[in-house]
Amino acid sequence: MSQVLSAKLVSMLETVYPALDCDFLASELLTTMGLSPDQPPPAAHQNHWTESDIVLITYADTVQRDDEKPLVTLRQFLNRCLSDSISAVHILPFFPYSSDDGFSVMDYLAVNESHGNWEDVEAIAQDFKLMADLVINHMSARSRWFENFKRRIDPGKDYFFEGNPKDDLSAVVRPRTSPLLTSVHTEDGERYVWCTFSEDQVDLNFANPQVLIEFAAIVRYYLERGVIIFRLDAVAFLWKEPGTPSIHLQQTHELIKILRLLIEHHSPDAVVITETNVPNRENLTYFGNANEAHVIYNFSLPPLLINTLVTGDCKHLKTWLMSMPPAQMGTTYLNFIASHDGVGMRPTDGLLSEEEKQRLLKTMESFGGKVSFRRTPDGRDQPYEINIALYDALKGTSGNGVDHWQLQRFICAHTVMLALEGIPAFYIHSLLAKENDTERMEHTGRLRSINRSQWQLADLEQELDNPLSHHSKAYQELKRLIAIRRKQPAFHPNATQFTLHLGLKLFGFWRQSMRREQSVFCIHNISDELQQVALSDINLIGTDHWIDLIAGTAISDLSGCITLKPYQSVWLSNRD
Repeated sequence: MSQVLSAKLVSMLETVYPALDCDFLASELLTTMGLSPDQPPPAAHQNHWTESDIVLITYADTVQRDDEKPLVTLRQFLNRCLSDSISAVHILPFFPYSSDDGFSVMDYLAVNESHGNWEDVEAIAQDFKLMADLVINHMSARSRWFENFKRRIDPGKDYFFEGNPKDDLSAVVRPRTSPLLTSVHTEDGERYVWCTFSEDQVDLNFANPQVLIEFAAIVRYYLERGVIIFRLDAVAFLWKEPGTPSIHLQQTHELIKILRLLIEHHSPDAVVITETNVPNRENLTYFGNANEAHVIYNFSLPPLLINTLVTGDCKHLKTWLMSMPPAQMGTTYLNFIASHDGVGMRPTDGLLSEEEKQRLLKTMESFGGKVSFRRTPDGRDQPYEINIALYDALKGTSGNGVDHWQLQRFICAHTVMLALEGIPAFYIHSLLAKENDTERMEHTGRLRSINRSQWQLADLEQELDNPLSHHSKAYQELKRLIAIRRKQPAFHPNATQFTLHLGLKLFGFWRQSMRREQSVFCIHNISDELQQVALSDINLIGTDHWIDLIAGTAISDLSGCITLKPYQSVWLSNRD
């Protein structure tokens, strides 16, 4: 085996498993991954993305047709409607599951029969970069591994993390209000398993290196089936120690480095994304030194952007943007403003005051949203996320309630996302401007179902073909903006970005391409009133020819002003 690869792997393993024979464990992992002795290392600090990369997030069964497996229907919809707009598709967990719409996995190596089969997954991977979840923190209480845990046999006997009710667990950071420990009857008596999210989602025990080897085998299987982007679900909670917060522990960071090392040596163009819905500074640590996640979610963007658009004040969004470090080569941000989960409130810690958070929560509730909670170490229940469809989250303002600017506000939000440093990711229901699905939420009894609708393909196509439908209007305009974005080198995920200072009603930033052949000034009116911008304030170079890429109009008088309608955006570029 490559001595450099071996030495790196052993060094990381020794941090996690100091009492074990890490040379032997490294050999086991490399054999499991099928890495040859002369496997060359991947190029360092290499970007696996360009300005043309756009991600779609969807469940396997979001789009359905009678008498057809949803994965087959999904592929047809993607190829017919989005092949010119997206480069990658994140199919949320498509494995057999027992709860949480897929995130309580029963079998990592199987496809849910009701969705389709591995051949259907591979077919999508042939057409798009495929992103899949590695649900690595926990597994279903109905899985074979957990049944074996209760029977005290392998594989599974020592695969799940156990706690003791007498342990000091007061410092543990929780994302839920449910009990942390769950009592389980086993063949050798009562045991208590650690359940960060629910009693049906039992946390895995990575202190047992065999669990790591199992996941190396799972990763290799996914790679061989066409997965090229790995989303490490809830990875911040991976390593637990009673008496600590049991989040972001050093062993967790080392395990991410190990997985990345194995993945990128197997497939040099593969990408690791960490899903860490935590305060912004904590989230940034998952870049490591460009040796952990290739990409991290920009979790503070959704709540801050929504807050900006419903208050008409971009102060906090601008302050946050100025504080964000440029991602070094080989890393970038995943920008999203809606997902299958709610709008996280923890990422606003340190960015919004408690009064501002409460105002945002009340506004979202007035627009039909719900609030779910987590339990803090001192026993208090704190807002954890807002459950609401993005289209309805932007149906009005905090001061005046519902108004007639909903569609414009919604388009403005996505125009901001498309231009920011990073890779844009569209949740399918936002691309389609879906409203709150209150009926589905009431049917399932789960708040997150409000934004997890399912479409009959015929109904969806009818909506998209109807020029009067707001679904069609949003979809067509977003596709148009995507098409413009994908042609601009200044919108490369790692292109230079600087924040503009244009007051509180105009949110702006400047992007410059990596070869400096293009500059784009992105200016967004985030208020419900007309706003003027003096072109002299943004320093357009007089010798260049400037055009608004969105409207397609030339800017002739650089000493003048431009007027932006409510929620209008401009992308002022010095090249077409």
